[in-house]
Amino acid sequence: QVQLVESGGGLVQAGGSLRLSCAASGRTFSYYAMGWFRQAPGKEREFVAAISWSGGTTLFADSVKGRFAISRDNVKNTVYLQMNSLKPEDTAVYYCAADWGLSAVLPGTHVDPNEYDYWGQGTQVTVSS
Repeated sequence: QVQLVESGGGLVQAGGSLRLSCAASGRTFSYYAMGWFRQAPGKEREFVAAISWSGGTTLFADSVKGRFAISRDNVKNTVYLQMNSLKPEDTAVYYCAADWGLSAVLPGTHVDPNEYDYWGQGTQVTVSS
């Protein structure tokens, strides 16, 4: 069982930055690939970024590539999402999720929310224009 708690959301002007954190409970955190998803009002939950269990491979949605970075600290049981050059269209509730497995994160994998086993409660990110 893994419990996930996101933090770091807030209100920021366009062009600004935020860093989201997702703290996980449980000693098996390093056995999970981790993903970030977001959901805007009236829209489906969409993939943002993922990182493999070791941090060796990462994957990003085209909409955030070059602006967002994902990292993890398996000692602190925490995954991060650094968001730079934020745009109003990045406004959404951001969720982290855990997907059991020691495989690499490759294009086409880890992008389906149904692949993930555990979810956090979400943190609101609002980008003003």
